[in-house]
Amino acid sequence: MNRWNISAYAVKERSLTLYFILVVAIAGLYAFLHMGRAEDPSFSVNTMVVSATWPGATSIEMQSQVADPLEKKLEEIQYFSRVETKSRPGRVDMLITFAENTPHGISQDLYYQVRKRLNDEALYLPRGVQGPFFNDDFEDVYFTLYSLTAPGWPQEKLVQEADKLQIALRQVSGVKKVNLIGERPQRIFIDLDQKRASQLGLSLNSIQQEISGQLDITDSGFIETHGPRLYLRTEQGLSSDKSAVEQIKHLPILVGKKQILLQDIAQVYRGYENPPSYLIRNKGEDTLLVGVVMAPSVDGLVLEKSLKDFEEHYRKVLPLGVNLDILTNQADAIHGAVSTFQIKFLTALLVVLVVSLIALGLRAGLIVAFAVPLTLAMTYMFMFMEGLNFDRITLGALILSLGLLVDDAIIAIEMMLVKMEEGMDKAKAAA
Repeated sequence: MNRWNISAYAVKERSLTLYFILVVAIAGLYAFLHMGRAEDPSFSVNTMVVSATWPGATSIEMQSQVADPLEKKLEEIQYFSRVETKSRPGRVDMLITFAENTPHGISQDLYYQVRKRLNDEALYLPRGVQGPFFNDDFEDVYFTLYSLTAPGWPQEKLVQEADKLQIALRQVSGVKKVNLIGERPQRIFIDLDQKRASQLGLSLNSIQQEISGQLDITDSGFIETHGPRLYLRTEQGLSSDKSAVEQIKHLPILVGKKQILLQDIAQVYRGYENPPSYLIRNKGEDTLLVGVVMAPSVDGLVLEKSLKDFEEHYRKVLPLGVNLDILTNQADAIHGAVSTFQIKFLTALLVVLVVSLIALGLRAGLIVAFAVPLTLAMTYMFMFMEGLNFDRITLGALILSLGLLVDDAIIAIEMMLVKMEEGMDKAKAAA
């Protein structure tokens, strides 16, 4: 009994073979047109940063009393590889790295385990330690980076415009998130009149204690009843329905047996961090950056068109004096990668067609020439089903595989022709 052979069956059942060729070609074309396009594939960064502060502590105290207990807890976590710790007076930073064989897709669970264990250990750290604080958001790559400048505008008004732009960009299809970069944090400043304070016998330390004591929120206790427990609430901290600056101005300061208001001995005002931690400038002007992150499996070229339409509309509603510039655009790299692949593919196909027609004849040469795009169509179909994108890695793999595709097609056709010349029929020669 002869063994069933798919090649022989394909030659015998021509109509069924042509049907499958047509289905694969249409499915491959659909996948090619709808597959996501990106510069690089998405990947997991198995790294996490943990920080803690302890004002007044030495670097040795930070290491022995804060870092060491936290490091011991990390050893309980699966796939933990190593931790690099930097201790300095008042602060410790820990760079946690997980093993290279960490399965893809469990990064978030590992980050959760780190948070859970270190937050549990934080209860046993010395009093006054702040943290630990966690940062594991390293995977976002900005598709487009906008610069917003307004020469002569105050920082507060520029931030308001950046917030409006951020909200509007979130409505664009294909956008995962929008981040605002470069905003200087606001602070409430208290400029003490040293002469007036010394006349009243007030020291800087005593004023700090007075302010801190009135702004701190503490538990006021509760009353046990036969019904629900009654919690006591006292007026502490800042009220949410009043200006924070005005409330701080009217904080009472005890001077002997009398009280004065803080505004009597100090100027209280809201301002931006000074000196700033960092500044971002574009074309010599202070600027705010707005970064757009593309959603997974989205076609970068489609997102580029959506963003261009958005920019064209949004520039019309920008206030006079506000400039919106594009600093980086990942779509340029995507255009280059896709164009390079298409040029290489068409060049290879043309070379194969010419060589095959010369060496194998018209019919055999056409079969070889059609085998390459048909195989790629099937590849696109499976890539689309697996959620893969066109990026530098997948396109590079496809370019490398072109030689194998051409070689396999030529060998198969040439072997079939040789067997047919020996007297075999088409079905047996194909088998």
